[in-house]
This record gives sequence, structure tokens and C-alpha cells, in this order.
Amino acid sequence: MKNNKSIIDKLTALWALNESGLGGFLHVFNSPFTGLIVGGIAILLISLIAYYAENKWQTILKALVIILIIKMAVSPYSPFTAYISVSFQAVFGAFLFSNFSWKGITLIIFGMTTFLQSALQKLLKLTIIYGTEFWEAINIYGVWIQQKINFITQTSTTSILITIYLFIYGLCGLLAGLFIKSMIGIISAKTETTFYLDHNSVKTKDKKSNKTIKTKVIWIWLITVATIVLAFIVFGGPLFGWQKAIYIILRSFLILMLWYLVLGPFVLKLIRKHLTKKESKYQEDIANAMDLFPYFRQIISFTWKETKHLKGYKRFKFFIANSISNCISFKIPSE
Repeated sequence: MKNNKSIIDKLTALWALNESGLGGFLHVFNSPFTGLIVGGIAILLISLIAYYAENKWQTILKALVIILIIKMAVSPYSPFTAYISVSFQAVFGAFLFSNFSWKGITLIIFGMTTFLQSALQKLLKLTIIYGTEFWEAINIYGVWIQQKINFITQTSTTSILITIYLFIYGLCGLLAGLFIKSMIGIISAKTETTFYLDHNSVKTKDKKSNKTIKTKVIWIWLITVATIVLAFIVFGGPLFGWQKAIYIILRSFLILMLWYLVLGPFVLKLIRKHLTKKESKYQEDIANAMDLFPYFRQIISFTWKETKHLKGYKRFKFFIANSISNCISFKIPSE
């Protein structure tokens, strides 16, 4: 294909936009499934980069470095776990597509593994912050509910919930793999036409305040701690319940402080130090990618309106396919 480098550069810019705040995507998908959608779009873009690249390993890893540097610049308050997730997706994708043929099973394995990694990372984070008491509290609620409905045998609520949670993520990963296969088919089958956008219609967006993120973390912590504490106080006995409650509050608070004030900044400092060394090498690629952001936001908004005649899954499918297709065939008017 003639313009593979240009296509890969634009896919890298789209991936960077996805990772640094989603831009136009977030306002469209304002739902509790945003995390799954963000992850799904990321692995779709990685798969497309691999599809158009000759040296898949080198191309994906180069794109990863560019994405992480842009993420560092645009979203400086992103937790270090976000860098781990992005890196895992890219490295695993590069490994798969460098060693295995383009068949549905490869995309399904890619989708399921990356989604399960994301789910396990969240479970591990919960356990680190709240300890095993978090799972004990869930079991206490489970026993109480089973007694209320006269359940014949008592089962471990945590085992059931974790199994369901991992099953949902695994299933979503499987569906993501199948979805990616269909997307690649639609995008690659499109005729090579140049997509133009009115230069005057492009508007830059203000940076999102980090206050919202901090407030969200505080509220999630308060609600989670309150839920755990209530389980031990109401169902765990008076003395035992209060002892546990105080321990959980102090433990989770101290670990969060350590996580966000000591460990997080330290790991991020190491990551940034490593990325800063590579920044000069990819300065032109980074600048070109970031220059495309306002155009891509407008293209995504335009494509969403363009697909308004479609409904449900069909609209979602063609919105994603047409957005990516329009972005990779886009040409700035002055070019």
C-alpha cells in the first residue's frame, strides 16, 4: 500500500488521542462502560497499526513511546497503572502480530488477554488498598442476603462475583476481537479517497481540570470505606466490628496516601525520566500527532452526526469504522 507511513502516523495520533483523554470519544460515550470502550479502541488501533506495518514489532513499540510521551504531556496526572496497561497492550499486541498470522483467533486472544489483564489489575488494586477485609465485607453481605432468601447452601460471594466479573471482561474481550476483525475488513475495503475538513471549523479544547479526577477518587474511597465499615459494624459484632472499621479506615487512607503521594510520583518520575531521553528522537512525530488532535475531534464529531440515521449497534459500528477511515484519509487543507 502506498501511504502506509502516513496511515500509521495518523493511527498513532488517534491512539494518542484515545489515551490522553479520548477527546471527541468521551462526550459520545459518557457511560459506565467507558473503560471497556477505551480499551477496545486502543487494541483496535494497535491491530490496525500492525495491519498496515511491515515491521510490526518495531512500528508498534515506536508508536507506544510516542503515545506515552504525549500522555505524559497532556495528562500529567494519569496514574502509573495507566502507563502499565497501555504498555502491556502494545507489547502483547506486537508479540502476537509479529509471530502469528492474521486470523480471527489471534485477535480474539489479543482482546481477551488485554481485557482480563485490565480486570485483574483492578482487582489487585482493590486488594492492595482495602486489604482482604474488602472481600470479607462482601462475604458478610452475601451471607446476610442468602439468609434472607433462605438459600439452601451458603457459597462464597467473592468467588461468585470475581468469577462473574472476569467472565464479563473475558467475554467482552472475545467480542472485541471479533469486532476488530470486522472493523479491519470495513476500513481496508474502503476506497482510497482524501477526506478534507474546513480549517476554520477546527477549535481547540481547554484542558480538563484535574479537580474532577481528585474529587472522583475521594468519593469512591468514601463510598467503598463506608460500605466495608457498615458490613463489619452491623453484621460483625459490636467490638469486633468497630475494631475492624477503624483499622480499614486508617489502612486504606495510609495506603492511598502512599500510593498517590509517594509510590505513584516516584514511579511516574522514573517513567518520565526514561521517556524524556527519547523525546528529542521523536520530537517531529510527537508534534505532528498533537497537531492532528483538533482536526480529529472535529472529524469524530462530524462522523457522529453523519451516522445519525443509523440506530444502536449498527450506528456504533459504522461510527467507529468511518471515524478511523476519515482520520487516516484526512488531509489538512493547506497540505
